[in-house]
Amino acid sequence: MKQSALHTTHQQLGALFGPAGEWEMPVHYGDPIAEHHAVRTGVGIADLSHRGKLTVTGEDRVTWLQSIISNDVLPLQSGDWLYSSFMTHKGKMLSYFRVYRLEESLLVEDAGEAGAVTHETFRKFLLYGTKAKMKNCGDTWGIILVSGPKAPDLIRQAFGVGVTSLKTGNFLTHDLDGQATLIATTQETGEHDVEILMPNEVLDQAWSRLWEAGQAVGLRAFGTEARESLRIEAGIPKLGPDLNERIVPPEANLEGKAFSLSKGCYPGQEVVARMDTYGTVKRRLVGLVIDSNTIPSPDAKVFSADREVGWISSAIHSPTLNKTLAFAFPLRDFTAPGTTLQVEVDGERHPSVVQTLPFYHA
Repeated sequence: MKQSALHTTHQQLGALFGPAGEWEMPVHYGDPIAEHHAVRTGVGIADLSHRGKLTVTGEDRVTWLQSIISNDVLPLQSGDWLYSSFMTHKGKMLSYFRVYRLEESLLVEDAGEAGAVTHETFRKFLLYGTKAKMKNCGDTWGIILVSGPKAPDLIRQAFGVGVTSLKTGNFLTHDLDGQATLIATTQETGEHDVEILMPNEVLDQAWSRLWEAGQAVGLRAFGTEARESLRIEAGIPKLGPDLNERIVPPEANLEGKAFSLSKGCYPGQEVVARMDTYGTVKRRLVGLVIDSNTIPSPDAKVFSADREVGWISSAIHSPTLNKTLAFAFPLRDFTAPGTTLQVEVDGERHPSVVQTLPFYHA
């Protein structure tokens, strides 16, 4: 499996490793619950270098990407980013990502553990004669995530960069030892999330600066287990378990976020436009609070009485709320807050209640 340029650093911090897509990444550093609480109350640092990343350059870079993805990149100015998806012609989600607009290029970052899926999908649409070039930088660029109420202070201390006024959807560039890095306010944990995207050559230097500056404020490294509990509490669906070919974007409540109804043609556009016009979404992503200490597995069945009405996509035990929480995709008639459903866990059905997302507000 692939390893991050920070793999040795994670080993020195006592990381337990596990798979994240095609990569071996830290699951936790000994105490995932403490890592979770560190982000909620202070500040944490995580390595997201396993995420797919690609750049698009060339004269046609904007118009080409505009023609195949679901959101509208034409209004973006340098320093802006947005979410988008890529769909099949039937509207099913193949990928979900952020698009960053720089002066001379576009950078695409997968919002989940999907490896090189987005790059391979896009490559099929890069037709001969198009004045655009695409480069897979998944193995050559890394990402560090700094999350928590104290994240802006830590970024300022480590890099001398102010991000307090940096809004979600904006980023800035910063020179780190001669290498251009992107610093963006994103959405990962429900706290103040700051991502730093950079070439691998300065990844260790960036981590070291943050680690040194963070010791005075209780900085903790956090792995995939804490990131999972944090993002589910915050009601954030992820490419892979929640966003995949089983659903179309409106079913995941991504209206106004990941697709445009006015930009013109793209794969799947007719499907989402028809759903908007006729209100024919078959199911919806909801939160479930489950009366069980057993965590349901992905694809666990959801019932209303004896009728199977949906499935679980992600589930955790919430360290913040001390409850079993899940994302589910029930049929639309069973999505109202307060609706009682049952989740099948190990052959037994456990009562659950639909709750408006997010479960947790910072």
